[in-house]
Amino acid sequence: MATPAASARALAVHSTAPPSPVADRARYDRATAQLDAPLAIVDLAAFDANAADLARRAAGKPIRVASKSVRCRALLERVLAMDGFAGIMSFTLAESIWLARSGFDDVLLAYPSADRSGFAELTSDAKLAGAVTVLVDDPVQLEVIDRAREGTEEVRICLELDTSLQLLGGRVRIGARRSPLRTPGQLGALAELVQRRPGFRVVGLMAYEGHIAGVGDSIAGRPVRSRTIQLMQSRARTELARRRAVVVRELRTVADLEFVNGGGTGSVESTVAERAVTEVAAGSGLYLPRLFDNYRSFQGRPAALFAQPVVRRPGLGVVTVLGGGYPASGAAGPDRSPVPYLPQGLRYDPQEGAGEVQTPLLGPAADDLLIGDRVWFRHAKAGELCERFAELRLVEGERVVESVPTYRGEGKTFL
Repeated sequence: MATPAASARALAVHSTAPPSPVADRARYDRATAQLDAPLAIVDLAAFDANAADLARRAAGKPIRVASKSVRCRALLERVLAMDGFAGIMSFTLAESIWLARSGFDDVLLAYPSADRSGFAELTSDAKLAGAVTVLVDDPVQLEVIDRAREGTEEVRICLELDTSLQLLGGRVRIGARRSPLRTPGQLGALAELVQRRPGFRVVGLMAYEGHIAGVGDSIAGRPVRSRTIQLMQSRARTELARRRAVVVRELRTVADLEFVNGGGTGSVESTVAERAVTEVAAGSGLYLPRLFDNYRSFQGRPAALFAQPVVRRPGLGVVTVLGGGYPASGAAGPDRSPVPYLPQGLRYDPQEGAGEVQTPLLGPAADDLLIGDRVWFRHAKAGELCERFAELRLVEGERVVESVPTYRGEGKTFL
């Protein structure tokens, strides 16, 4: 299904100057000329270059691939065949079990689960139990697992540290609301409880600094906001590095930790610089969606795109494409919409935006488009694009070399 390991590794280290957007558009149009749009592609040269850059930034520490940002088994296999990548960070228990049964032998479930049938299956199968690690940040979650348990297999447990930056005695919080576990004492107490409880074993710690890894610090045209984010992130990195180191020392007195996971695409360098961290997570940087354009630390190449066909020309300076209303999750706003990417110079009609069944696009470039031409878009986030398409066309040069199913194309709709 996926490209063989040797080919993927060779492609990952092959470096060439990236083509211009104009050249990319011509390539993509020629590669998909015989296919009907809407369709989605992954440019393999860009994907591999992004993977190689992530590995370079990780400086020898392994990268655990965030599956929610890829949602395609063939491309998970491709990147895991490259040097510098090891293991998967999954997003549901059902997905974790499916991946483990598909041959992925190191799957970290990065979110708590209440999936009773999944835990019944996990605790009844030695191979699954050895391949999947589940996340816990509350003793009640252990009760959920035990009530669902149908076997005696030991459950591998990862604890999660709250990474948020808290100021003014906690009255100001910057960062995602994830784990309630913040202090070394809280993590240590839960680790001791897990270790004493039959059928469970602590093997890892996860700490995702989303306010650093997932927030761009160089926003075009907004220098004051960019500088404010940079100052916040600098303070957050310093505070978290100190606290994470103390937490890891505390946990190692209680449990034999196999891994300490942190970071994301936007924080690879700063996260791997911490001695306490043994691996970093990343995934969005492989596809490079639009929300990852605004970082000082790296510049990748857009690899995952989708095309919508022009179906109307309502007037001068406007064309209408079919569909395109694929908003990303998160707080609603313009940055959650896909962005018209190729040809350059198109923008949404502010009265309509990206529509359910049609999307008007404005700009001088519209007058050069004919009915049947394609407009290429970038999604705001990475893997969510795959919830809209059953397959990804893999492009090399000017050819589609393979079509591979997304999770949805394999009948899997985990979330």
